[in-house]
Amino acid sequence: MDKEPITLIGLNKLKEELVFLKEKKRPEIVSAIAEARSHGDLKENAEYHAAKEEQSHNEGRITEINDIIARANVIDVTKLNNEGKVIFGSTVYLEDLDTGEKINYKIVGRDEADLKQKLIFFQSPIGKGLIGKHKSDLVEINTPSGVKNFEIKDVKYI
Repeated sequence: MDKEPITLIGLNKLKEELVFLKEKKRPEIVSAIAEARSHGDLKENAEYHAAKEEQSHNEGRITEINDIIARANVIDVTKLNNEGKVIFGSTVYLEDLDTGEKINYKIVGRDEADLKQKLIFFQSPIGKGLIGKHKSDLVEINTPSGVKNFEIKDVKYI
């Protein structure tokens, strides 16, 4: 069982989701199943089948979150002193040398990654390209959309 790196924020979000699924969603589904059962014939009861399917998805997600938490290797980046080195959990401030665009990413684990939130998976092309580099480094990264050139403007551990 491999440990999976995760930030403290990511672990807390998973725990919140787990509580929601167990304490709010699960009882809602059980009640929907009971309601649908009371309508009689289960063979042609769409509400019953939909509720059973939702129950299956919910229980699957609960199992998945429990597994992630069991394998979690929490990395609290605020407790590490890395003096400008890009590491798991750090926030990297970049300038795209081709467009002049300034962008920042926080490097996170698989289950936290969300590009819209600027959270990138440490094993993604950009994540891999940045890990181990330092503030002021020029970085060339092969991405699915082509080669990107960045300058690392700053690295923060927040």
